[in-house]
Amino acid sequence: MSEDPFVTHRSLLFTVAYEMLGSTADAEDVLQESWLRWADVEPSQVRDPRSYLVRIVTRQALNRLRTLSRSREDYVGEWLPEPLLTSPDVADDVELAESVSIAMLTVLETLGPTERAVFVLREVFEVPYGEIAETMGKSAATVRQIARRAREHVAARRPRVQVSRSEQQAVVQRFLVALRTGQLQDLLKIMAPDVVLIADGGGIVAAALAPLHGAELVAKVLARANRVVAAFETTTVWLNGAPAGRFEIDGEPTAVSLVMENERITRIYLMRNPQKLTRLDKPTELTR
Repeated sequence: MSEDPFVTHRSLLFTVAYEMLGSTADAEDVLQESWLRWADVEPSQVRDPRSYLVRIVTRQALNRLRTLSRSREDYVGEWLPEPLLTSPDVADDVELAESVSIAMLTVLETLGPTERAVFVLREVFEVPYGEIAETMGKSAATVRQIARRAREHVAARRPRVQVSRSEQQAVVQRFLVALRTGQLQDLLKIMAPDVVLIADGGGIVAAALAPLHGAELVAKVLARANRVVAAFETTTVWLNGAPAGRFEIDGEPTAVSLVMENERITRIYLMRNPQKLTRLDKPTELTR
């Protein structure tokens, strides 16, 4: 007996939902809703199960995204996507790794639901315009226009990572050492003068409510964190297809993702909301 197509393509379907929503809990809910709809379909009547399932998941994710867009307006402080522990081989697919990076997911959050869905389907999963049009209930010409606007929007806001994987790992390790030791000068040396720190505590744990700009301010805030906690442990991990860090601050996990250029950190994403840190112990499979 052959495996059910939903099971076969589950990691792909999860990746689609996660890229559209930035939340594993919401992505899993979408997969559950999609499974219920698939259960009512006779698989032998579906010519291309993969495309059919992607279409179901996209529609469910789009419905969820429209609801979330309203609730996230009331979110306390900055909203960042939920980090996922991934295996290093995710980075072998450069385009996939970039598309699921914390930096990219944060940029996608600035798109409207329709624009985000079209961008993810076309630019990440290379779904033909005709299929996207059928999924979205729009003409192919309209979908092409939406895709163009979304590409321009993302290109204007996407931080560029122009370093190799080994350079990324080296910078992350230097950052974690400086963070653990609380050495202000060491932090300043590895950050660009115009570095930006964005933290997400969700109103549950302490975190800056607005982005912090400038190396001196960011370094002081990070060095201060070292002095005020009783224990500060750091670990290098792979998050969303890139080298990153995990902290243990008084037993509470914190994840950090870095964007760098010319071996200097240009952006720091600090994720402290405990509700978003439930997928840091077991790698999540992401595929295209």
